[in-house]
Amino acid sequence: MEEIGLNDIEGIYVGNAEYREGPTGCTVIICEKGAVAGVDVRGGAPGTRETDLLKPENLVEKIHSVVLSGGSAYGLDAATGVMECLEEKDIGFNTGVVKVPIVCSAVLFDLNLGNPKIRPDKSLGYKACINAYKNDFKEGSFGAGTGATVGKLYGLERAMKGGLGCYGLQAGDLKVLSIVAVNALGDIINTEKNEIVAGLLDDKMNFIGTENEMLKNYSDKRNLFGQNTTIGIVITNAKFTKSQANKIASMAHNGYGRAIRPSHSTFDGDTIFTMNTGDIEADINAVGILSAITMEKAILRAVKFAESESNVISYKDIRK
Repeated sequence: MEEIGLNDIEGIYVGNAEYREGPTGCTVIICEKGAVAGVDVRGGAPGTRETDLLKPENLVEKIHSVVLSGGSAYGLDAATGVMECLEEKDIGFNTGVVKVPIVCSAVLFDLNLGNPKIRPDKSLGYKACINAYKNDFKEGSFGAGTGATVGKLYGLERAMKGGLGCYGLQAGDLKVLSIVAVNALGDIINTEKNEIVAGLLDDKMNFIGTENEMLKNYSDKRNLFGQNTTIGIVITNAKFTKSQANKIASMAHNGYGRAIRPSHSTFDGDTIFTMNTGDIEADINAVGILSAITMEKAILRAVKFAESESNVISYKDIRK
């Protein structure tokens, strides 16, 4: 296997846009010809758009874009800007009257980091769509990862910076690439070294383990609603049905389980989309394996490239 980048999957465009004064942002993934897609929502507090279309029994077979966004439910507005941008390019599902771009979206909660009145909106979504055609994509504190944080059991004063990550692998002709915005309640784990790389801190900046703390305080029914959610997408050049695409999204959650502890809590809205361009034939299990591997590595990259923000320290700075 060899590592690949965003430009190695033909027909896929990815772009970021941010409101630094938020801080918040969004990330747009585009497939002009349309991609067979799936989704798997595991967390207990999701915020999503157009996910019902991805059910196998429903009419539309392909989507044209996925938007990952900050701003909680307000951030769903960014998808409207992406629709406008794609409509201008004559991209969409032909209804016989007008072409309607099929744009799915998921959001994370970053309103607690800075100014909660600044959120991704239609204008920012439009800008991210334009940036996708310029290959304007960076990892870390960009796009949907701009305001992301992790390890938030005891609030932001004990948390660390999350971010946006990307990682891809190629096996023969098969290409699989994951993009993820990491905004988890829990800690981020490097499984190769079995160590926490970002997460819950004590007052001396040492990792203390979110799962350990939750188990010690099992009777504490604190309300952490809305502070979390990791949202991502797996992109492949393989050919699958909608049912298979949904299964791949499910298998990709193994990457969350490996790299985030705990994952899929009732306070997280963990969601993974898949987009499959249909260029080659591939075994679904092989793609599922690569999806989990690339997602796990993308999560690690998200925190390793992040920058400190608003007194929330990053991996880069804590390593110093």
